[in-house]
Amino acid sequence: MRPMLKAAVVLTAAAALITGCGSGSDWSQPHAAPSAIGTLGPGFVDPSTPPAPEATVTPAPGSWDGVHPSKGYRVVLLTAGEDAPTKALVKAVEDWAGAEDVDLRTVKAGNDHVAGTVKALDLKPDLIVTAGNELVDPLALVTPSHLDQQFLVVGAELAEPTGNVTSVDWSGASFRGEGLGSASTYDPASFTADRCSAAVRAGVAAVLNNLTGIVVWIR
Repeated sequence: MRPMLKAAVVLTAAAALITGCGSGSDWSQPHAAPSAIGTLGPGFVDPSTPPAPEATVTPAPGSWDGVHPSKGYRVVLLTAGEDAPTKALVKAVEDWAGAEDVDLRTVKAGNDHVAGTVKALDLKPDLIVTAGNELVDPLALVTPSHLDQQFLVVGAELAEPTGNVTSVDWSGASFRGEGLGSASTYDPASFTADRCSAAVRAGVAAVLNNLTGIVVWIR
């Protein structure tokens, strides 16, 4: 192949790779800080008593429905595992991102979950949403060193989360790491489409309202 033609092929392949990893927007450029569009409904939390760090709050069902992310919200979905609950969570995040016109990119952690988490961090999103119990221990290791990055853990939680880690759980979920294992009530069948969708929306609503470092327990 002639040198000029070979170079053109390489450049074309690189451009396709970049386009394929996201929506086409350039995340290397700064953008406006994300904000909540709409307000939390009655019963999400008591506005006179903000939750303490690591607290568990039980918002009224649907009290998060009025909250949406501002345009251009940059989210990385970090996922590990091929089990049914993880797949259900992944679909819920993808459906939410499509409905809200979120700029979503996905990182599959592969066999090295710490390296996968670092790859997600390198993208510098507004929020990293995680799906998969296999990520809990790596997150516990990595998140305390990146306090400026917000994380949302759906369907699981960290035993000792820092202020940048928010979790959403329910009866049937709540894996907390290999040392603690699954709750006695763990039930893969509880990861229904409706439950996973509600978990994503409730968690994002909490993060957008600066209610972070807590566990949001949905019913």
